[in-house]
Amino acid sequence: MTTDSRKDLGKLLKQRRAMVPLTLQELARAAGVSSSHLGRVERGERFPSARILRRIAQPLGFDEVELFTLADYLPQSVSHPQQQNLGRLDPYVARVLSQEPVELQCTLIGILSILKSIAKVIE
Repeated sequence: MTTDSRKDLGKLLKQRRAMVPLTLQELARAAGVSSSHLGRVERGERFPSARILRRIAQPLGFDEVELFTLADYLPQSVSHPQQQNLGRLDPYVARVLSQEPVELQCTLIGILSILKSIAKVIE
């Protein structure tokens, strides 16, 4: 895992936490993880273990498989509900997205996931 990938995942987690909204301390309390450790993860100084990802997935509104895929613990080809929804993209959009680097794909999937969560709240 490169430093840039760590920072990208950290940024995504921080953005998602802000969208939920949760403070770092609230997320730490809900997940049973120290806030200092989560802060280091968000800044890209540490990479979260699978155990940490599993603990923060639910409070952040992520599906575990989705979060594991974004963190590169699972390959992109693993089928789960989020990927099935992405299959409904306009064919042109899907083709353009498939040509982008994996890091950008992960970021865009994260953004789409956040937008989907917001849409559920608005409904």
